[in-house]
Amino acid sequence: MRPISVVAVVVALMMSASIGMAQHGAAAGPYKVLKTAKVGGDGGFDYVSADVEGRRLYMPRSGAMGQLRVFNLDTLEPLGTMDIHAGGAVVDPKSHHGFSTTKPITMWDASTLKVIKTIDVDGRPDGIMFDPYNERVWVLSHMPPYATVIDAKEGTVVGTVDLVGTAEQAVSDGKGTVYINISDKGGVAVVNANKLTVTANYDFSAKGVHGSGMAVDAKNRVVFAYYRDPKPVVVILNADNGNILATFPTGEGVDTVAFNPATMEAISAEAAGSMTFIKENSPTSFAVEQTLQTMPGAKTLTLDTKTNHLLTMTAEYEAAPANAPAGPGGRAARGPMVPGSFSILMIGKQ
Repeated sequence: MRPISVVAVVVALMMSASIGMAQHGAAAGPYKVLKTAKVGGDGGFDYVSADVEGRRLYMPRSGAMGQLRVFNLDTLEPLGTMDIHAGGAVVDPKSHHGFSTTKPITMWDASTLKVIKTIDVDGRPDGIMFDPYNERVWVLSHMPPYATVIDAKEGTVVGTVDLVGTAEQAVSDGKGTVYINISDKGGVAVVNANKLTVTANYDFSAKGVHGSGMAVDAKNRVVFAYYRDPKPVVVILNADNGNILATFPTGEGVDTVAFNPATMEAISAEAAGSMTFIKENSPTSFAVEQTLQTMPGAKTLTLDTKTNHLLTMTAEYEAAPANAPAGPGGRAARGPMVPGSFSILMIGKQ
């Protein structure tokens, strides 16, 4: 996952209390920001994840002061920290084993937040996905091997997957198939979750490249694949044959996404400061339901399937100095993070 690309911004007069109601703009629609928690802390940030059964929210922070921070999924109050500098974390709700994308991978006890062991992997761990189908953790990389698979119960490497390009994010249909967004090729790899072999490659390079989020409607066999360039777009496809069902523009800087089967919506978090909700009216009919304004930099999300709440995170930034160099890859310069401004946002229906 790439570092966030955000125009320098100071969001004033927001989130005056540690946990309080937030006022954010929204296009007409059912969703709004219900609550914000100004939790502070230093360091960068990437993936956020929810342990729905354990009612915990995991928020990795990177940098010199990086930690894996744990919050109550309902109240957003802090529950503990681990001295792990990672980009992402997942939990197996059966074994209660957690995994973080450090190198080596860190395996920990989700009940005690104590490290169990580390697991050597090759590549550069970035994205991470837990597959409930066979209790395996998928570690994704922008360097070969692009996908490493770990048994969540034993904490052992099961194998790797030979992909055609860099793996950004993955999603499981819960039935034995994993879909992986191939960032540099503009397509989706279909992988047999038992054999760890690629059964198909769907090429969408004509629609977009630099793939990011992936979501799946497993019941109706629909996959939502998001791309950043040349314009941000979601490609909606038939999961079984790769046929494109629809495409829609999204906000700038989509990173992680989710599909909520309870509401039949695909939701994307966007670094420009928005969330796009796409309604699946039928397996072949889709529409943009709402574009919700959140905060610049809120580029990743997680879905709490018990409450149907979405959680995202970001911070406020000071204006960049006039002579500040551009960021990596030509990204816009930005000033330092405003101390104490890092916040969690909870989104739900009004």
